[in-house]
Amino acid sequence: MPDNSGSRNHKLIILLGDLGCILAAYIVAFYIRYGGFPQENWESFVALLPWILLIGLFFISVYELYALSRKNTIWDVLLKIFVAVSFMAFLTMAASYLFREFALPRSIILIASILTILFMVFWKMSYLKLIRRNVVGKVLLIGDGEEAKKMMDKATHPMLKGTRVRHIPTDTPIELINRYFRQVDYVLLCPNISKEEKSQIIYHAMECNKVVYVIPTLYELLMQRSQVTPLEDTLAMSVKPFGLTWDEKLIKRTFDIVASGGMLLVASPLLLLTTLLIKLESPRGSIIFKQERLGQNDQPFMMYKFRSMIEEAEKITGPTLATENDDRITKVGKWIRATRLDELPQLYNVLKGDMSLVGPRPERAYFIEQLAKQYYHYSYRNTVKPGITGYAQIMGKYSTEADDKLRFDLYYIRNYSFWLDIIILLKTFMVLFDKSKTEGAENEEEEEERSSSIEKKKDPTFDNR
Repeated sequence: MPDNSGSRNHKLIILLGDLGCILAAYIVAFYIRYGGFPQENWESFVALLPWILLIGLFFISVYELYALSRKNTIWDVLLKIFVAVSFMAFLTMAASYLFREFALPRSIILIASILTILFMVFWKMSYLKLIRRNVVGKVLLIGDGEEAKKMMDKATHPMLKGTRVRHIPTDTPIELINRYFRQVDYVLLCPNISKEEKSQIIYHAMECNKVVYVIPTLYELLMQRSQVTPLEDTLAMSVKPFGLTWDEKLIKRTFDIVASGGMLLVASPLLLLTTLLIKLESPRGSIIFKQERLGQNDQPFMMYKFRSMIEEAEKITGPTLATENDDRITKVGKWIRATRLDELPQLYNVLKGDMSLVGPRPERAYFIEQLAKQYYHYSYRNTVKPGITGYAQIMGKYSTEADDKLRFDLYYIRNYSFWLDIIILLKTFMVLFDKSKTEGAENEEEEEERSSSIEKKKDPTFDNR
């Protein structure tokens, strides 16, 4: 549920405060480094200041540092700020070189970066403490069964202080629901509500001037990017099929070739080091693990990873998910899995054209067949090339259920843009530090994340054709 920090006024205050922290950090850095403001160095800083603030504004926006919520812990805040400020420092150094402002020392940028992290953490936690005193509001949750229980857990997060949730079943008479509308601030609809009931509830909620949150069905995702097209004197809406247009494919493929080629070149020392470590630990074992996955339009391809488990681990145990202290994972394997270095060989898949940098994660044919039986529209996620990272990976967690990850994947395909790819790639750095997104991550010999959810309860809403 949204809170006061999500309003425009709060976002503007947080944004201005963040920019103020960056400016204050550089001023203090000059005092620490020089005890004052040497003219030549200060002039270089002033010349670069618009670019420093612009770079800061860009990464504050990318990592949504202005969108604090009561669910944020100090670790969440610190992690976002650390990644954002690291990029800021790198681009500020690049800008000083590009604009020939060599009088701004690297030491000032480094000290200012450390201070920026400290200032921004203090500023945001202070602001969070202030807004947490306010009541979030009253929520009316409409739904049944496990879906209602799951949404209740999300709405009553322990950090959402002051939130009060009233749960009613979907068969509640509309007259009674109307009465509840006048007693709450928000309405949350579970996915297991029929289209007719949902439209009726939304209509009445609009009459009561209430914000409604809906877990989308396939139909609603399809309609999201529909375009208004007049047919003579009749208003119509055109709905395009899932997939990318030819120009989107061209832009995406060009970026994949340039970016993956550059990444392979930059990462070559890491590739060599990982290769040597794997070979030293098991001289007779293979370096690369290969497994067949289904790509765009369900075309099979061989996906590559660095081997992180003992040779032929799957033959010993069968396809089972890795545990925290899995004996099959090698010592080197633990390190490369924790740092995600085992995924680097997939850059070669991208260069070949089997995969993209961004897209739904590739899966094995067996699990796609199983999931397609549960969700008739599951095959739509294969209308684009699979990716090394994706929208579901940055927005969900490892424990996120298959239907929720599917919604993220379909949302990505429906809303693809070059800018969205850039955002996802930048936010992927957050995943490296967030254990909730990588705990129990799949081993090379096993199914991908969604396979753990194959036997879970079918989502009836997603089967409304």
